[in-house]
Amino acid sequence: MSSDAQLKQFAVQLFKIDAVKFGEFKTKIGVMTPIYCDLRVIISYPAVMKSLTELLVPKLKALKHVDALCGVPYTAVPIATALSLETGLPMLMRRKEVKDYGTKKLIEGSYKCGDKCVIVEDLVTSGSSILETSRDLEKEGLKCADVLLLLDREQGGIDILKKRGITVHSVLTLTQLIQYLVEAGCVDEIMKDKLKEYLAQNQIRDEQVKITPLINRLNIPFEKRVLEAKNPIATKLFNIMATKQTNLCLAADLTDCTKILNLAEQVGPYICVLKTHIDILEDFHSNFIQPLKEIAERHNFLLLEDRKFADIGNTCQLQYNKGVFKISSWANLVTAHSLMGKGVLEGLKSSVGVFLVAQVSAAGSLITDNYTSSTLELAQAFPDLIAGVVCQDPLFLDCPGFIQLTPGVKIGEKTDSLGQQYNSPEFVVKNKGADVAVVGRGIIEANDPVQAAKTYRNLLWRSYIDRINC
Repeated sequence: MSSDAQLKQFAVQLFKIDAVKFGEFKTKIGVMTPIYCDLRVIISYPAVMKSLTELLVPKLKALKHVDALCGVPYTAVPIATALSLETGLPMLMRRKEVKDYGTKKLIEGSYKCGDKCVIVEDLVTSGSSILETSRDLEKEGLKCADVLLLLDREQGGIDILKKRGITVHSVLTLTQLIQYLVEAGCVDEIMKDKLKEYLAQNQIRDEQVKITPLINRLNIPFEKRVLEAKNPIATKLFNIMATKQTNLCLAADLTDCTKILNLAEQVGPYICVLKTHIDILEDFHSNFIQPLKEIAERHNFLLLEDRKFADIGNTCQLQYNKGVFKISSWANLVTAHSLMGKGVLEGLKSSVGVFLVAQVSAAGSLITDNYTSSTLELAQAFPDLIAGVVCQDPLFLDCPGFIQLTPGVKIGEKTDSLGQQYNSPEFVVKNKGADVAVVGRGIIEANDPVQAAKTYRNLLWRSYIDRINC
């Protein structure tokens, strides 16, 4: 079969498996496009993957002295795997994020400095993903001057890469793809004209290409992360943690005002935050607030009301400012759910600092991965208001200005009778990414709360020091 016939057959294959769709689609940046390419589905069609491999192999063999292949994560990883199996060339794998455990390697596989690595990608629009992959490979001493590509969207990415010394060898361009589909009767000339107009009006400029910085907040000391914080209370908290050498938050889940005040006075020197549930106090009176604020000022810790606001913006605003508790008059920080969208944050704009809840420590939680991802996106849309995120995993490694608050910390226990799940102080800091760890019953139920607070403070701080020194 001739090369042209192979390409035409491959184009039709893509169309038949819905890897290429025509209509009206919104892109990630909000622009409407008449064509949508979802090449991830190829992995479910071995025959199509085989066709693609057969088209890429000659291009790969035409390159000289290739030592390894690396697929851009994650769609191109199976393509690189197929090429590796077909040609016998070793394959490397680039992680999208730095591991926070083990060797913390970004590039997996066997290689040596000076090896020539060919990058494999499914499609190119701006070329930013290829540039990020090239950057990370070159940081390890690998040479990356060539890219094997399935589809060039013809929006300027190839030229942008060329200016940076990277040559792209593509199987198809978007124009070729649609011409083959017109010839095969899959689409009509009208769609071909719409695509031509779209490409003419939607070219990527060089200055539009944004490369995600390679940052891992887990390795950055608090005194440096303070420079990245946009929220003033996050700035204050970073400074408190660095100067007091503590990342311990006490969950003062007691129902008696006097007991909370006494406990705060006793353990104040060892904590950076005292977390309350003000509505569980059985003897609450407004006279309780002033001495609590004075203790916090004297021992240099912040007050976090764990209200978990989760209503429409107007109601959240009233709950924050009004009522018997008047949370806005004393709490430095509050927690909120993202369930109601940005309205809850609009209602809390007068707040000094918000922790958005992305994950919880309760067994059987209905929080999904999509909900967690949406919560992080919402947090990044309000950087001046958001002090950090409540979560159980290291979710935002590239946002050093946010603080990870992790509840459910206790020595020697894994769960309670009501579904609370616990992790050890060392585990939540080193493995789960906690910047501030929340300890409640491990301190308030201890025979000696002061000694318990010292123990937790020391374990948490030592784990943080080990983490940043890895």
